Amino acid sequence: MTLRALIFDVDGTLAETEEVHRQAFNETFAARGLPWHWSVEKYKRLLDVTGGKERLRHFIESDRPPAGDAALPEIAALHVEKTARYTALIDQGAATPRPGVIRLIREARADGLKVAIATTTSLPNVEALLRAMFGAEGMSLFDAIGAGDVVPAKKPAPDIFEWTLRRLALEPAQAVALEDSQNGIRSARGAGLTVVTTPSLYSEGQDFAGSLAVISDFGEPGLPYAHLAGAGESDNLVTVPALRRWLAEASLPGTGNAD
Repeated sequence: MTLRALIFDVDGTLAETEEVHRQAFNETFAARGLPWHWSVEKYKRLLDVTGGKERLRHFIESDRPPAGDAALPEIAALHVEKTARYTALIDQGAATPRPGVIRLIREARADGLKVAIATTTSLPNVEALLRAMFGAEGMSLFDAIGAGDVVPAKKPAPDIFEWTLRRLALEPAQAVALEDSQNGIRSARGAGLTVVTTPSLYSEGQDFAGSLAVISDFGEPGLPYAHLAGAGESDNLVTVPALRRWLAEASLPGTGNAD
């Protein structure tokens, strides 16, 4: 089928935001008087659990931190406070787009492709990041935004990608997912999508099997991406024509996704 849409993950794919999330969580814990602090190593492990509220619950139930039992009923409120701190940090410029992201989104729209988002992060977080990246037009650049709790099961379940495909009125073969993590790949592949993966600071070293291509980023003119696995070894930038060519080549006998 003809490529008709690109579906982007947010955290780690559009921008290196996970460190901002970690900071917002720790500031919220301190403001609440909770004796918790998530180190980089701790947060990297916690990212195996997708969704902020789900991550908090997992931490409390698994690590049994001081004051955890009292905090369990406050998870929703803690997450609201953390989201407010995160969006404020983003508004202050705490995260910048990864190389090639803005270029690729604008090129896709100019080529007539639909552009969408499928993420486990909350909608206010998405709104703040798109505002920081694109200004007031940010949200209007996307034909569908699947975020937060619009589906009951978060990545690695395929639900958010399936929801987004329904909103786009497209078949999985008509879209490519852009992801950065193993959970994201599993989610997109579960929905029948082809995946291009750009590992982020917090997902480096994960297993990216099942990706059509694994590359350092989307590339900018004069700043080519580093090819890591799969398709795209002879290219420098992720472009719509390059994606179409990679898809066509992957359909040939003896070719396929990176393993």
